[in-house]
Amino acid sequence: MNKPFIICLIDDDDIYQFTFTKGLKGNKIAKRILVFSDGEEAIDFMLDNVSNPEALPDVIFLDINMPVMDGWEFLEEFVELKPKVGKEITIYMVSSSVDPADVDRAKAISDVSDYLIKPVGEDQLQKIIAGIES
Repeated sequence: MNKPFIICLIDDDDIYQFTFTKGLKGNKIAKRILVFSDGEEAIDFMLDNVSNPEALPDVIFLDINMPVMDGWEFLEEFVELKPKVGKEITIYMVSSSVDPADVDRAKAISDVSDYLIKPVGEDQLQKIIAGIES
């Protein structure tokens, strides 16, 4: 992957959306930032753009607990959609939950690269992106 990336945040917390996108903009990590308040909005966007991989995200930061469609439900839909997507998309689960059951469940899903505890700081974000680049 070449920097900068299209980065997607799927999270219903307005304050976290603001701080996360501000951190991305400040570091010029993202060429485009997509923000969705629930998994259904994100899946709809991906379905609308499945034939246009350049519009799809390179990296998704996915919250677990959201209204309408939560992170787990998003992942179920994404697994079905993935064969039609013409690019590699890296997914990180991001949650305030420290419940070992959530951590284990996320790590058991092959499409999830890692489980991150909120808030994800700018330094951590830069390390994540550097790891994707290599």
